[in-house]
Amino acid sequence: MIIIFSIFFCFILVVFYKLWWNPIHMQHMLSSQGLKGPSYKFLHGNTKEIIKMRKEAIKTPTDLHDHDVFPRILPHFNTWMKLYGSNFVIWIGDQPQIFVTEPDLAKEILINKEGIYQKIKPISHAKKLLGDGLVVAEGEKWSKLRKLSNHSFHAESLKDMVPAMIASVDTMLERWRCHEGEELEISNEFRLLTAEVISRTAFGSSYLEGKNIFEMLTKLGVLAARNVYKIRLFGLEKILMSKDDIESDKVEKSLRDSIVSLIRTREEKVNAGELDNFGSDFLGSLLKLHHDLDPKSRISVDEIVDECKVFYLAGHETTSSLLSWIVLLLSIYPDWQEKARIEVLQLFGKENPTAEGIARTKILTMVVNEALRLYSPVVNLTRKVTKKVRLGRYELPVNVDVNVPPLALHRNPEIWGKDAHLFKPERFDQGLAKATNENTMAFLPFGFGPRICVGFNFAANESKITLSMILQRYKFRLSPNYVHSPFQLLTVYPQHGIKIILQSLSSLKNALEVDGSALESIITTAEN
Repeated sequence: MIIIFSIFFCFILVVFYKLWWNPIHMQHMLSSQGLKGPSYKFLHGNTKEIIKMRKEAIKTPTDLHDHDVFPRILPHFNTWMKLYGSNFVIWIGDQPQIFVTEPDLAKEILINKEGIYQKIKPISHAKKLLGDGLVVAEGEKWSKLRKLSNHSFHAESLKDMVPAMIASVDTMLERWRCHEGEELEISNEFRLLTAEVISRTAFGSSYLEGKNIFEMLTKLGVLAARNVYKIRLFGLEKILMSKDDIESDKVEKSLRDSIVSLIRTREEKVNAGELDNFGSDFLGSLLKLHHDLDPKSRISVDEIVDECKVFYLAGHETTSSLLSWIVLLLSIYPDWQEKARIEVLQLFGKENPTAEGIARTKILTMVVNEALRLYSPVVNLTRKVTKKVRLGRYELPVNVDVNVPPLALHRNPEIWGKDAHLFKPERFDQGLAKATNENTMAFLPFGFGPRICVGFNFAANESKITLSMILQRYKFRLSPNYVHSPFQLLTVYPQHGIKIILQSLSSLKNALEVDGSALESIITTAEN
């Protein structure tokens, strides 16, 4: 009985220390340095407040011309930033998270010269979604995987991907011919397109072959988003499993089986002599490492699975989100749609885009950058402090999290001006440095520093190719049924889709008499 009582007493002490004494002590220590924030609440921290604010923020649509999505996507950050200043601390359960929006401090965190600010290891549903691949790996493992990914996305590799991108867009546009003059929900169209591009360029297959992989990743993404603020203690989730926990376990197993099947099929083709050296795409590069004779270079099947999950997910979600918002913005602002169309037709006429031509686009690049600024697909860049460190005027203890939110920096009026919430691509007319007043930390749609998204050039190229081919063929406007409700799932996405109405340039010429107008000039350029 004494032993049982002693064990119970020790357990109570541990719980008291972890869930009360340590957070209160940490809160006092950070507050004394000027890092204030909402008070810590026992067990939940501030998660109940966060969930409530997020639900309230997306209840009603927003104004079509209001592109300041920060208060809607991260309403808790927006509220507490006003109350506590540009840097403050919040609590995710008993874990303190320091919110940093000062550019100099954000730069120090993301450049991470001394390796103190490391990626946070995902848990629960997020771990099933991301595994332990490039996105979260550290040290030698990260270096090895990053080198592989850099090779997959270097300039020549990207150039080789252009024909596959064009073929995928052609398939989509052929499907659109049946919907001219009708309402078309394009965010789903872009999800299908980017899935096809990833399948062709990285895995040598088609969307139909990888359809179940995308569907399972989407399911895991929804489960992860739904449980992001769920508090889990002492590993009890393995004992007290929810319906979402059980569902995510099943989906993760099926996802792994599907990717392993993809791996085995490629290996069988090599063994049968149908392929040489596993192929030159991303999957082939992973398999070469898997079969490497040097044990130090070799990667396991589980590591291949993790890398495939991240590649499928990141390449699919970020680009489809970006394309959706660009088409929305060009529908709202037809003058910029026409400017982009004129540039595309001057560069390519009716021919397919080329890698060289895409690199010369200026108007299109300005539009893409402004869309990334306003509707950044990534909303949080979070790191864990691995040892005591001085960050600017603050002294941070070990094991606190630091969070740099791109959307907060993207709407900072001190950097971008009082019109930071408006769509103004001309701010990028003289390049990124001029647009940000030489403050490169003000623009972080794909992160910054050594951990910047390895596929950002891939996403930009795919977006520009897709937009070029659409602009060559169609004029588009928003459907009156569109409801402007940006929200966050894995990326910033249109909650109710984006509905547009298409009209081909050729049908416009037949329907309208526009002598001397810009439209006539555009149509003539296309024909020539």
